Amino acid sequence: MLKTEDVREVLKQINDPELNYNIVDLGLVYDINVKDEGNVHILMTLTTPACPIGPMVEAEINENVGLLPGVKDIEVEFTFSPLWNPTLMSEEAREDLGVY
Repeated sequence: MLKTEDVREVLKQINDPELNYNIVDLGLVYDINVKDEGNVHILMTLTTPACPIGPMVEAEINENVGLLPGVKDIEVEFTFSPLWNPTLMSEEAREDLGVY
């Protein structure tokens, strides 16, 4: 059975191309909802509303999460509420990127 943690692990393999760090530890993924029938909803943001990488990140998410057994449909929803800021990053990401 498909689990939220399975999706999260795949998302950790997807890097923001500008920061070259995974989108989960950057704090860009706000929520992952996995339904029993294999539908996956990912609520996420980008570092800025004008960030041009959204379509590229969405395509990579669809490609990689779609490889998980049991996935039937993937919806990536972008939100800018709340706006992303460095405090959303994991402690490890902040240390690696020198953000304090």
